Amino acid sequence: MAKSDELVKYITQRVVHYIDTPKDERKERRAQSRRKEPWSMKWFGMIPFAVSLWVDKKKKRSEKS
Repeated sequence: MAKSDELVKYITQRVVHYIDTPKDERKERRAQSRRKEPWSMKWFGMIPFAVSLWVDKKKKRSEKS
């Protein structure tokens, strides 16, 4: 019986918190959660980003020469 009481309390707290937050803030939070990281970053971490920085740096150096 205690678990169901805790569940009801938790759900009530979440609903009250949701109702208390302004609509603009909820929309902004939802938009932030929808932003996805690129698949290369998700699968391989920072390695593709580091490689792309390295390649860009090499291209800039070759253009200056």
